[in-house]
Amino acid sequence: MILRIGIALLAIAATTQLCLAADPRYPDWPCAQAKVPEISLAAVWAGPPLGDADQKWKDDAKVSALVEKVAARKVPIEDAEKAITDFLAAPGTDKVTAGKLVFAGLFERLNAERSSVMNGLERVTRKQRQAAEKVRDDTVALQALQDATTPDHSKIDELSNQLVWETRIFEDRRRVVKFVCEVPTTIDKRLFALGRAIQQDIQ
Repeated sequence: MILRIGIALLAIAATTQLCLAADPRYPDWPCAQAKVPEISLAAVWAGPPLGDADQKWKDDAKVSALVEKVAARKVPIEDAEKAITDFLAAPGTDKVTAGKLVFAGLFERLNAERSSVMNGLERVTRKQRQAAEKVRDDTVALQALQDATTPDHSKIDELSNQLVWETRIFEDRRRVVKFVCEVPTTIDKRLFALGRAIQQDIQ
């Protein structure tokens, strides 16, 4: 029983640590990495001005299909770069125009994916705060049951098992958060690499 209470208290401590935001502007941001809400175009693109490519890329079915394919993180970066190079090298292709369209699509697509991941991380943080409060309340209730003059062992066992389950859920979420915190950086690197590949192809 003491072990179960100890686990619950560890969950509370870990949640408190999780919820201490490094940047007060983003109190729900759980990652050690600083939160950068959006990727800066200047940080990932040094090619020619995109002009209205951000408005036109979806109108080209081939460009849209390529963007969908190479944006996916399951596609190795080398394969994505080759797909872009092959697309831009196709006969009759205006490399500069096509390259700008492809990059504009990637910039929009990956920025949106990144924002979705970051919003999800902050939702989980809010759930963890709620979970911490529940664990704390249940731990206090369990201690009160154990300290009673005539302990109700069935209720003690029920609440004790509930605490173990609540703690397990918390720990699972904590591990997922730690893993997912790397995703925005991975997306940043992917967009930078693909942008660089496009720039090299259209030079």
